[in-house]
Formats: sequence, structure tokens, C-alpha cells
Amino acid sequence: MNPLVSLILFGLGILFVMITFFPEKGLYYKWKRALLSTERVLIEDALKHLYDCEYRRVNCTLQSIAGNLNISSDKAAELVERLESLRLITSENGNLHLTKSGRSYALRVIRVHRIWEKYLADETSIPETDWHAQAEVMEHELTPAQVDELAARIGNPVVDPHGDPIPSEDGDLPGKEGEILTNLSENDFAVITHIEDEPETVYAQIVALGLHPGMQIHVLENSPARMVFEADGDEKILAPVIASNITVKRISRTEEIRKDFKTLSSLKPGEKAEVIKISNALRGLQRRRLMDLGVVPGAEISAEMENPFGDLTAYRVKDTVIALRKNQTDHIYIKNIERLKNE
Repeated sequence: MNPLVSLILFGLGILFVMITFFPEKGLYYKWKRALLSTERVLIEDALKHLYDCEYRRVNCTLQSIAGNLNISSDKAAELVERLESLRLITSENGNLHLTKSGRSYALRVIRVHRIWEKYLADETSIPETDWHAQAEVMEHELTPAQVDELAARIGNPVVDPHGDPIPSEDGDLPGKEGEILTNLSENDFAVITHIEDEPETVYAQIVALGLHPGMQIHVLENSPARMVFEADGDEKILAPVIASNITVKRISRTEEIRKDFKTLSSLKPGEKAEVIKISNALRGLQRRRLMDLGVVPGAEISAEMENPFGDLTAYRVKDTVIALRKNQTDHIYIKNIERLKNE
């Protein structure tokens, strides 16, 4: 063989070995890390599923893991065997249970997920329907130190934007309070405390109706076909299967939203009112912008002018004129509407 060709082939061989087996950066090591990462994700997702089963007091089995993680029964069996070897779970009569170490591990993953969702809700303008999917990724990426730093940055919240309690650094997790919406009867009053964000299609329907934790509701009808209720003054209609994904806490009638509370969008040019609150439906950058502009509880606000070519309306707050859209003013509550003296 030509010496030059041999030298080239030898060089290519050395290059291939370096590209494949170069420490930390070679293809082989990247492949190994990918396998380990995939295994860790499956382990953490399985532990979350087991914790959820225990929290809801339902049995967790190999089949439920396979279905929840969308893997084959054979893959699920391998995963269960791996979890048992790590002493994260035990098995009894086909039912799987978390060990103390497994429960602690699951709570760490859940803490990351819920803190990240809270961060997305309060600090970004990412749509609600995307929070869960993003948190599903980040729960496997952030270190405990990064999570604690993020939690401190957003005020160490105790619940996520769906109303789920957030585990503490020590692994403490308060129980959920309330009952499902479908338990209520006609003329009952309640406040939404939790909205289940899975399955995604159901959650999207709830979000589309503008429902969120903190809303006060008044049940108008509860039948096998539908539930009708007022939420912050607007009538909502849900199928019972959708309503069962909403948890509420009963309240007395004296705690209901006062009937004289209206939304800022109802304020007409030449009228002024007092801001009562900003709905929890306005989050993140939108909420902060409104507060920076002076739209806070107790502030006096007046409608100056409506735009005939769009949904923008000019309002005066603290001697400053601001323009707001209807999808914002529908979520700002006011009271004590009166005509301006110079009108």
C-alpha cells in the first residue's frame, strides 16, 4: 500500500478514536451521559408518579407506571427493578410504595417543578398552558442550590400558580384543602383553591374560560349535564368531567364578591372610581407593568377617552395618562363609580 495512503488512514483512525473516546467530550462519553440522563429522567418521573398515587391514596402498579411514563411494560419492569435496587421503592402484592429515601427524592423533584411554574407565572409572559411542559423539563435540570436561589428570588412561595402546595427545603408538604367543584349545590358560594393542570386538553378548556385559583364563585346550577356558576361576576358553563378538575373551598355568602364591584372596562369616559384589586389572571410582566403605572388597590382612576378604531382606552392614574386594552381592564376590579365634576 502507498505509504501516503497508509499515513492518511492511520491519521483518520487516530482522529476517529479521539472524536469517539476523547475524555468528557467524545461521542462515547456523550452517549453514556445521554443514557444516564434518560435513566435519571425515568427514575424521577416514576418517583413523582408514585408520590402522586400515595397523595391521592390510590394504588401504584407496574402498569400504572408504564401508562403514566408512556413506556412498554418490559421497560417499566426494568425501571421498577432499578428503583428497588436503589432502595427507593418497595413492592407488596403487586403494589409499589416509596421508601423514605424515595419519598424525599420525589419531593425534591416536585419542589423544582412547582417553583419553576411559579417563576413562569410571576416573572414571564409565557402562556399558562405552557407552564407545565416547561417545568417538566426544568425539574430534571436545576440543582437544589439553583432551586433555593430561585425560590428566594420570587419570595419563597408556598403554593404554585395552580394552587398546589410547594414542598419546603426540608421536604414538608401541606395537605390539599377543599373539595371538587361538582360537590357544590345550587346557590353555594366558594373560592377556587386549585386547578388540575393535567390532562392538558382539560386544563386548556379551564384556562380558556379565565378560571384561576382565588376566584370566588356562586353556583347557579349543578346537573348531570352541566355546571353553571358565576365567577367574578361572569357566568361560566362546564361539563361535570371538566368541573371535577377544579378544587374549591366553601365560603359564606357574606364573603362573596360585593355586587357593586365592577371591572375597569365598564368605566365610561368622564367617570372615576377606586381600584379594588387586580385579578390573579393578570400575572408576570403584565401585572408588574400595571402596578408600576400606579394601578394598585386604593388608587383613583378615571376614564379619559376611548379609541374608536380599537380596544384601547386612555385612563388617568396619579396625573399620568395610560392606555390599556380590554383584556387587561376586564381583570381590574373597581368600586365607587362617580361622574367627574367637570363633566
